[in-house]
Amino acid sequence: MEPTVSIIVPVYNAERTLRRCVDSILTQQYTDFELLLVDDGSSDASGAICDAYAAQDPRVQVLHQENAGVSAARNLALDRARGVYLQFLDSDDWITPDATSSLVRAAETCHCDLVISDFYRVVGERVSRKGDIDDEVLLSREEYATHMMENPADFYYGVLWNKLYRRSIVERHHLRMDPEISWCEDFMFNLEYIYHAETFYALQVPIYYYVKTKGSLANQNISISKTVKMKLTVFEYYHRFFKNVLDEEEYEKSRLKVYRFLLDAAGDGVVPPAVLPGSWKLGSERIRIDPNALNGAGILFDAFRDRKLLEHYLETAALKHDLPISDVSLLFALRQNGSACTRKELADFADLSRSGLSLALQRLSGRGLVKIEELRSPELAEKRISISFTPDAAPILADLKAAEEDYEQARFADFSSEELSQYRALSEKIRKNIQSVLQ
Repeated sequence: MEPTVSIIVPVYNAERTLRRCVDSILTQQYTDFELLLVDDGSSDASGAICDAYAAQDPRVQVLHQENAGVSAARNLALDRARGVYLQFLDSDDWITPDATSSLVRAAETCHCDLVISDFYRVVGERVSRKGDIDDEVLLSREEYATHMMENPADFYYGVLWNKLYRRSIVERHHLRMDPEISWCEDFMFNLEYIYHAETFYALQVPIYYYVKTKGSLANQNISISKTVKMKLTVFEYYHRFFKNVLDEEEYEKSRLKVYRFLLDAAGDGVVPPAVLPGSWKLGSERIRIDPNALNGAGILFDAFRDRKLLEHYLETAALKHDLPISDVSLLFALRQNGSACTRKELADFADLSRSGLSLALQRLSGRGLVKIEELRSPELAEKRISISFTPDAAPILADLKAAEEDYEQARFADFSSEELSQYRALSEKIRKNIQSVLQ
């Protein structure tokens, strides 16, 4: 059976970072993929490391070639790929556990040809989030190109590794990397792909850790004349792309923005400051759980693990909609229990303090996601509230439904249908036992 995703990683003298990269792929929540590791004539232990992974996991295929460069390595993998989708990584980077699942879900839900996502930029022990498109809608080629024109030399658009491609488009038009170009070769491939694609979706979830260790043309021992020639070739390709995508009137309006690419691209290879603006310590950007708590035995540990598993999947929705995990957890609780209740009852149900509940409700109301109504009646012993969702909450409610499905799938992985049926019957019995005591 053909895999849904082909993940391609070119490898050259990457023994120091390769295991981190490959481990992040093999531990993905999404498992229906093949991993193509292309050893580009490494002189260190990279080739042996790749072969060891292939011996341990049948999803891993290793391709060895004489050193020919990253473009040739990717082209070799493209010739062998069998997946519906294509995903790329660099061997000194890594991805979040939900990376592939988030990309595939977006592609299949929106029926789009390209998914582009936010990413984390890593400098030393600091990390910052990077994105550009805020539109939570399906984009046409012209709309996507207009976004790209605003930041023409931005990594967000130029690289391969924060995107998911349809292999059918790549093969139908025989799209490949140009081995003669070692500057913006990713961008040229993207421009060609965009020209043949029709629909695009921007995923506001950071899924990739990009480590700023790459070199620029200045330290690749390439002559000045060849550097200038390559840059002019890329610019001419970029210029021709917009002339083809935009109509004549729109192109004339945007000519200066198109030409700005040449100026912006002059910053190639500039190393960012040691402390990125708006950054935080690497490791604090996602929920981390103490291994001792995961391994503990007892009722409280069981409840803790169950809650943390749910938060693990809710976190994707939190990042996508730029909400604290506490607010998303409250939305999930409201989705589960929509009846009118007291603030104390809601705080208990959502596992929040009373003050935490009040702040979360203020934030959600301020974002226009919920409408809060105070129920005042002489018949009511306590003041109750009724909370309803606004139409603006529809996108996040859809993501909460997806998170719940992922949570259930993770809990019941490898269950047979008979085991699942038995579990549900026993859970119902336990529920009734608990209700009989607490009612």
